[in-house]
Parts: sequence; structure tokens; C-alpha cells
Amino acid sequence: MADAVVVVGSYNQDLAFETSSFPAPGETRLGTFRTGPGGKGFNQAVASHRQDVATRFVGAVGDDGFAVDLRQFIEAEGLTAELQVVPDVPTGAAGITVDGTGQNLIVVGLGANGELSPDHIDSVEDTIAGARVVMTQLECDLGATRRALELARRHWVTTVLNPAPINTALDIELLALVDILVPNESEYEFMLQHVFDLVIGDPAKATDADLIDSARRVGVSTLIVTLGESGSVVVDAVEGSCIRVEAITAETVDTTGAGDAFCGGLAAGLVRFPDDLLGAVRYATVVAGLS
Repeated sequence: MADAVVVVGSYNQDLAFETSSFPAPGETRLGTFRTGPGGKGFNQAVASHRQDVATRFVGAVGDDGFAVDLRQFIEAEGLTAELQVVPDVPTGAAGITVDGTGQNLIVVGLGANGELSPDHIDSVEDTIAGARVVMTQLECDLGATRRALELARRHWVTTVLNPAPINTALDIELLALVDILVPNESEYEFMLQHVFDLVIGDPAKATDADLIDSARRVGVSTLIVTLGESGSVVVDAVEGSCIRVEAITAETVDTTGAGDAFCGGLAAGLVRFPDDLLGAVRYATVVAGLS
């Protein structure tokens, strides 16, 4: 059976520290430590897979212990993956600090993610061709991301871009390959100003008309801006509509990966509700809230 969702993106080994409050510059604080699989692309693939939707992850790793840990996790999870091994380059890693309110600070070393090659993407063209959704981000080599979107378009597969983390190499040509764009408010505000020299202010406070106009300027048919505790706003640039979706109410324990859970839930939702975009967004909202 073909994989319904293909996620092309990053894998990072998460090195997470929990402490009561963030240390000030020069300060040391005691806390607890945990490690495990992460990375925007891999988080999204796992979130989609856990919705019982056939999902395949495509990414790059080094030839090291973190890659061994990843393969063990993939096998235990029952996920499928196509991993490019990059010798002499470490597997990506992320240092995460979480405070007592659940907020986080993250530093990422891309490692092998920056070496993911268009040739590796070409090697999985048949997998992409058989998918219904291809999900991408900006946390690996953009040449590989561009190639994945090109192949998906060639085979009439729905393309989704989560333009995160903020990446100054993002350009109009890459955005032209995207059907559904899923930024958070800061990513969208930066992207509009950096790529299009357009300022609309905080998307959470922007008018429907400004959001619709901005989506049309970007050139995507569908824009979904995630707004954290304020939910999300769904813009149909073709129909000229703008609908706001409320977040679910839940106690915040840790916000790490919630945006990735939304994206993975959205990919799964697009498969589960193929003719109901709002249904897919509401499904993704629940997945993110539970994460």
C-alpha cells in the first residue's frame, strides 16, 4: 500500500533540559535532562503516522550514535523512512530548554540535514508520486525541499510547506510550488516583509481583507496561520474567504513540538477529510492541543 503522506525534512536528536526558569546570561541553573527523537520534519511524520495514516519520512542523518537511536525508534514506532547517510557529518541535534510555564528556547545544529540532496529525493520519486500529501519545512537543504515540491507537483500531489524555522533563503520560486502554506504568526510576518516587502502587522490582529490579499500576493491557494493559544486562521485565496478556528483548551505542560504536531495532524487530516479543509484544520488543532 502506498504511503498517503510523505514528509521530507529534518531529523534532530533532541537534548532537552527542564528548569524552573530560564537562566540569565552567565547564570547556571539546575534542572532535569532527557533525550529523544525530534526535528521539525520527523516530528511531523510521527504525528501523522500516529493518526493511523500511512506515512513515510525522507531525510538525512550522519553515521553516528544518534542515527542508530533513530533507526531503533523508527522500528519500534512502525514508521517507514528513506534515510540518506552523510559520512563525516553529524546527525542534526537540538538543544531545548523548557521553563516551569512550559515555554521553550531552542538552538538547532542542522548537521546532516543541511546535506540532504536532490538526488536522494529523486530516488524516492515513486514514493512521492503515490502519496496524497507531501509535507516540507525549511530545516534542511532547500534544494532538496524544492525538488520534493517539484516532484509532487509533477504527480498532482498536494504540497504543504511549513516555512519554519525562519530562513532568509526562502524565495518566490519555492513558494510558487506550494498549495497549502502553514506558518505561525512570526514566520508569516517575517516572510511577507523579507520576500514581498509587505507589512500587515500581527496576523492575529490583521483584517480578513489584509490576510486574503497577502495570501494572493504570496501565490498560494490556501494559507493557514497558526496563532498559538488563539487557534489559527484559514484563508482561501481563491474564494476570498477567511475563517478563524479556536484552539482547544488544555493545561500547558510543554509547548515544544506543538506546531509540528499541528502540521502532522493537518497532513493526516487532509487524508482523512479529503474534501473538508476546515475538518482537517480542526483535526490538526486537536492533535496539537493534545501534544
